[in-house]
Amino acid sequence: MSWGDQQWSPDEHTHGSHGSPPLDLDQLLAKAVAAGASDLHLTIGAPPTIRVRGSMLPLPESGLTAPLEARQLRECLYAVLTEGQRKVLEETRELDMAHSVHGVGRFRVNMFWQRDAVGAVLRMIPWEIKPLEDLGMPPVMGTFAGLKRGLVLVTGPTGSGKSTTLAAVVDQVNRTRRGHIMTVEDPIEFLHQHRGCIVNQREVGADTHDFRSALKHVLRQDPDVILVGELRDLETISVAISAAETGHLVLATLHTQSAQDTVSRIVDVFPAQQQQQIRTQLAATLQAVVCQTLVPSVDGRGRVPAVEVMVCTEGIRAMIRDDKLQQIPGALQAGGRMGMQTLNAHLAEHVKAGRISQDMGLEHCSNVGDFITLLGGSSGAASQASVAAAVQAPTAHSGAAATAGGGRRLDPSDPWRVASTPGAR
Repeated sequence: MSWGDQQWSPDEHTHGSHGSPPLDLDQLLAKAVAAGASDLHLTIGAPPTIRVRGSMLPLPESGLTAPLEARQLRECLYAVLTEGQRKVLEETRELDMAHSVHGVGRFRVNMFWQRDAVGAVLRMIPWEIKPLEDLGMPPVMGTFAGLKRGLVLVTGPTGSGKSTTLAAVVDQVNRTRRGHIMTVEDPIEFLHQHRGCIVNQREVGADTHDFRSALKHVLRQDPDVILVGELRDLETISVAISAAETGHLVLATLHTQSAQDTVSRIVDVFPAQQQQQIRTQLAATLQAVVCQTLVPSVDGRGRVPAVEVMVCTEGIRAMIRDDKLQQIPGALQAGGRMGMQTLNAHLAEHVKAGRISQDMGLEHCSNVGDFITLLGGSSGAASQASVAAAVQAPTAHSGAAATAGGGRRLDPSDPWRVASTPGAR
C-alpha cells in the first residue's frame, strides 16, 4: 500500500498518541538529500514524503511507514524553532525561515497549519553556487553581471530554478566587481561570502519587517547591486524601478512565463492612469528579462534549463513605451545576434541535440505549431500529431519522474539535482 492509499482520520491523527516514535528533522533531511530529493513534505496522515523530479514518493530508508501524528510532527518541527518563530507561527499560522544541517545542506522552510495541525515543506538549497555556464544558461547572461544600472528580471513558474540562476549572477558580480551588494530575501537561500564585493543579506522577518520596509531604506545603504527576492506588489515594483532609474543594478524575480507577459504583469499592477508613465519608466530602465523552466533530460537522470531571453534594444524599448508588446516575440526571434531567443527555439535546440525528448518539448512549449516548425515539421498531419502528443505528455512526464525516483539513479553532477524542480511547491 502506498502513502496515497492511507485515509486521514481526525480522531487518529489530530490528537496523536504518546506511543508514536519521535522524529528527528535533521535525520529526515539527510535521508532526503541522499535520495536526490528537491523537497521534503511533512504532514499528518502521511509518512515523510519527498519530491524527486516532480514525483511524490515516500522517503526511503526512513523507517517511518505509518502516517505521521499531530503531536509527533509538532514536537519535531518546534524543536528547530526559536521562541520568536514559534510565536509567529502560532499567531499568523504561517512561517517562512531557513534551516541548516551541518554536513548536509541548507533548507528553505515553510511551516503552516492545516486541519488544526502543523505541517511543513522544506526545499533543499545547495551549499555551492554553480557558475552560469555549469547551469547550462545562455552565454549572454554572463554579461548581465557587468551592467552598472537597470533592472534585470528572472522569471518562471514556481520551481523553475529562478533562485539558483540569480544566485549565480550575484556570485559573478561578487567575483568580478568591487562594490556593495544588498539582498532582500524571504528567506535567505544561498549564502554569499565577501569576495570582491561586500555582501549584506537581509531576511524578511528576521532582519526587516517586510520587502517594502527594506526597499524604502536600501537606497541610503550605498548599494551598487540590489537583489529583491520577489516583486510582490505595486510598492515593491515602484521602488525597484526607482532604484534602477537612480543608477543601481536591480535583480529580481517574478512568476511569469514569457518576456511579453512579464512586461504586461508589471504594467497591469498599476492603476490605469499611471500605466503610461510606468511603460515609459520601464522602457528606460529594463535591461533584460530571462524566463526559464526546467525540463527532464532524455536519460531521466537530470534536468535541462529551457530559457527565453529578451535583451532590451532600442527597438524593444520602443515596443514597451508604445504598448506594442505583441511585437516582442518577433523581435526575440530576430535578435539572435544580441543573445535573444524564444523559449520554443531553445526547446527545439535541446530536442535536436538529444538533450530532451520531443514529448517533453511539447509539454513545455508555449506554442505547439511554432515549436514543430522550429523542429523542421510543416505538414498539417504533423501538427495534429503534435497536439495529441502534447495532450499525452503530462502522463509520460509523470512516468518518467516516477522512474527517476525509483529505478534510475540521478546524476550527482546535475547542477539542478537539489535545486528547484518543475511542479515543486
